[in-house]
Amino acid sequence: MMRNLWKRIGWTTAYALGMGYLEAAVVVYLRGLLNITNATVELHGYMGIEIGREAATLVMLAAVGWLAGRNWRERGAYWAIAFGVWDMSYYLFLKVLIGWPESFLSPDVLFLIPVRWTGPVLAPVLISALMCVTAVLALVRLERGHELGLTGPRLFVGMMGGLLALFVFMSDALLALAAGRPDWNLLPPGEFRWPLFIMALILMAAPSLAAVWPESKKYEPQSEVNHGD
Repeated sequence: MMRNLWKRIGWTTAYALGMGYLEAAVVVYLRGLLNITNATVELHGYMGIEIGREAATLVMLAAVGWLAGRNWRERGAYWAIAFGVWDMSYYLFLKVLIGWPESFLSPDVLFLIPVRWTGPVLAPVLISALMCVTAVLALVRLERGHELGLTGPRLFVGMMGGLLALFVFMSDALLALAAGRPDWNLLPPGEFRWPLFIMALILMAAPSLAAVWPESKKYEPQSEVNHGD
């Protein structure tokens, strides 16, 4: 059974690596055709197409997770592996193809749905790594016949961490939008809110890892055997 598990994880990872290269290649083409630099991202009349491409990417990742898993827990875990590997390999292939990012702290426009997400490369990579580790541990635990330790408080804390991370990524656009700035979705990335992000990462990691951490084997004392004379 475990062999089949690692086979499914392997094929999911291979699919995500292929998508990571495809994503990186598309970005290289966009940068060349539209003269996009690291300092600014203006897609002009192609914004709608790019948002559609991002949505299609999410559908593809969700589809492979659905196909790989047998129930909603497994499907969620395989989706997390696919998403995490795709995201991390995207930056790896960009580094190979065009030598960017220069460092893990290089700012990037991460996403455009529903508004623009910005942040240093390290931030999404940390979340993606957490997703992969948590998902693999969850699948191993489920394969061994153990339920995930999902409780109400853990789910609540994890969701609060996720929402806080989303705010950190989208805060520049959201605050500019609230201020009524017409260029709210075109502003260059501001100073990243590291304290809030680290708090969000801890809030996500602690309950997630607690829910999937392998159960320790309980010591079961052997009953004494009385030998007759």
